[in-house]
Amino acid sequence: MPFSYIFLVVALFFSIVPADVTPPGRYDYGFSVDLRLRKREPSQSPIVTGLPRVNGTSPIRPDIRDLEKDEDGWNLFILALNWMQFTDQDSPFSWYQITGIHGAPGLTWQGVSPTAGNEHSGYCTHVSILFPTWHRPYLALYEQVLYNIAQYIVAYYPLELHDRFQKAADNFRVPYWDWAAAPPDGESSLPRAVAGPSTIDITGPNGVQTISNPLFSYVFRPFNGSTFPDYPYNTWRETKRAPRPVNSPNATSNNSFVEEALGTHLPSFQQRLYNIFTNYPNYTNFSNEAWIPSDNNGTYDSVESLHDAIHTVGGGVYGHLAIIAYSGFDPLFWLHHANVDRIFAMWQVLYNNTYVVPQPAVYSSHTTSPGQTEDSQTALTPFFSNATHFWTSDAVRDLEVFNYTYGDVFNKSRADVVALIHKKYGNSTPASMFLSTDRAHRHMSRHAGHLSQHTSQTQPHRANGLSWNSQTSAHPPLSAVFKGNKYREWIANVRVNKQAMGGSFSIHLFLGEAPSDRTSWPVASNLIGTLGVIAHRGKDGMHGMSSGRMVAGTIPMTSALMQMVSLGEIPSLHAEDIVPFLKDNLEFRISLTNGTTADPRDVDGLGISIISSMVTAPDSETKLAEWGEVESHFDLFV
Repeated sequence: MPFSYIFLVVALFFSIVPADVTPPGRYDYGFSVDLRLRKREPSQSPIVTGLPRVNGTSPIRPDIRDLEKDEDGWNLFILALNWMQFTDQDSPFSWYQITGIHGAPGLTWQGVSPTAGNEHSGYCTHVSILFPTWHRPYLALYEQVLYNIAQYIVAYYPLELHDRFQKAADNFRVPYWDWAAAPPDGESSLPRAVAGPSTIDITGPNGVQTISNPLFSYVFRPFNGSTFPDYPYNTWRETKRAPRPVNSPNATSNNSFVEEALGTHLPSFQQRLYNIFTNYPNYTNFSNEAWIPSDNNGTYDSVESLHDAIHTVGGGVYGHLAIIAYSGFDPLFWLHHANVDRIFAMWQVLYNNTYVVPQPAVYSSHTTSPGQTEDSQTALTPFFSNATHFWTSDAVRDLEVFNYTYGDVFNKSRADVVALIHKKYGNSTPASMFLSTDRAHRHMSRHAGHLSQHTSQTQPHRANGLSWNSQTSAHPPLSAVFKGNKYREWIANVRVNKQAMGGSFSIHLFLGEAPSDRTSWPVASNLIGTLGVIAHRGKDGMHGMSSGRMVAGTIPMTSALMQMVSLGEIPSLHAEDIVPFLKDNLEFRISLTNGTTADPRDVDGLGISIISSMVTAPDSETKLAEWGEVESHFDLFV
C-alpha cells in the first residue's frame, strides 16, 4: 500500500477524532497515539452487583480522614471523582445523572418510568420506612461507578507502578464523614479536603497535577437553569455551601462558616446520635422522621431527622445541600450518606430483630404515590438487582451483599459496638462522667492509688457551642448530676409540618436571649442546638400531595445544662432546679434557607415541648444506658 495513502488515512482519522485538549480542572492523562487508538470508556452497568471481594473478604469503607493518609487510595478516589464529574451529563453514569436520581431534575433513569403524576419527582424516599434501605443500593451504585472508573485509570499507570495501584483499586470503597465524632486536634468538623481550596494537587498516571477539587463543589457542564427553576440557583453553575453574598449570582461558598457551624453543633449531634443508639430499639421509630402521635413522647427522634440537621447546617443559607431536590449534586452529600449508612449498620448490630414493617408512603417519589403501602418487598427503584428485578429492603438487610463493610461493625460483637459508641459519641453525656469515675475507682481499688484528676479515657473535644466538655473541663459533683446510678436527660421535642415554610428551615434553641443578627444563629455561643427540616421549595414541593404531613425530631439539652451546672449557674441537673431555669431562659428562633426568619405563629403544626427521662448509666463500656419513662414538663410553644 502506498505510503501516501497510509498517511492520508492516518491524517483523516485524527481530523475526525477530537483532540485530547484537557478542559481546565480535569486531570490530563497525556494519552499517546497508541493509547488513543485503544481508548475506551470505563465499563458500566445499571445492575447494582456489588464489588468484587478481595481475598475472600469485603473491603472496608474508610473514614475520609483515614483515606487521605493512604496516598494511593486517596489519589485514585480523587481521580475517579474528577473523571465522573467531567463525564458528559448525557451519560447515565455521569455525576449529573447518578446524583440526579435523588431529586432534581426529576429525570427517568435507565427506563424506570414514573408513575402517573410523579414525572417531576426524584426517586428518593423521605419520611418513609424505606429511608435507610433505599440509600443503601444508591450508595452501592455510586460506589460501583467510581470503582469501575478507578479500575480503568489504573491501566494508564506506568508498568512499574501498575501492581501497586491495582491493589489500591481492588480495595477501592467510598469513604464516609463521621460528623458526630470529635475531629483530630487542630482540625475542624468539616474535613480539610472538603472545606477547600477549590483546587487540589493529585498524583496520577501522568504525574502530579493541580486539578479542580471534586470535593469542593460540582460544576455543571453545561449548566441548564431549568434544572433549578428559582433564583439564585438558576444562576449558579456550581454547587454552593453557605454562599456569600447569599443570593448573588457571583456568590462563593463560605466553608469557613460551615466549619464553625458544624463545630458549634457537634455536641448536639453527638447527644442525638448517642440517644438514638441507646433509646431507639424499634426500626420504625429509628428509620424516619414521620411524627407518630402517641402517649410515648420519647420517640420523637430518628436517624432521618438527625440526617436533616447535617443537611441544613452543612448547606447553610441557600446552600444546595440544604434542599432535598438539589442536595445530591453537592459532593458532601455522599460522604454524609455513607456515614448515615454506617450508623444504620451499627444500629443493626444492636437491634437485629426489628426491621421494615408495612407503612403507607407519605410523599411521592418518581415511582411511588402517597398512600401506597411500602414494605420489605417494595422495589427500591431504580436500582436493578438483575436485568428484570429491583433490590428490596429484605435483599439489602445485610450490607455485605454489596461486598463492603465498615470498621465499626466488621467482626464486631454487640458489646464491641456498644464500647465504640461510648468512646466516640458519649463525651457529651453524663454517662461518660459516670463511666470514667467508675473506671477510676476500679483502677484505684486495684492499685491502691489516688483518684486521678483526669478520669476520662479520652480528652474531651473543645467544641464551639454551649456544651459541657467544651468550654470548661470542670466536673460538677456527682450528687449534682446523679441520684444513685441515674441521671436525667433533658430534651426538647419538636413536631412541625415538613412543608410549613415552602422550603427547608431550622428551629434554633438558645439559653438566654437569641442574638439580634440572625446570620449568627448557627454559631451563637448560647445555642443549645438546631432542628433542621429539609424540604422541597414551594408549598407542596416536588413531593407534594401530602404537604400537611407532620415530622418530628429532638434538640438535646443535657450537655448545655451540664455546662451550667459546672459553672455554678444551676445547682443541679435535677428537675426542681432545671424546670424553673428553663422556663426563664429558653428561647427559640426559626430561620429559612433563603435567609429570612419566620414568626412561630406562621409555622403550621409547630409544637415544642420539654421532656426528660431518668436514665440508668451503664456500669461498663460494653453496656448501653437504660432509659426510664418520659416525664413531660411544659410546652415551650404549642
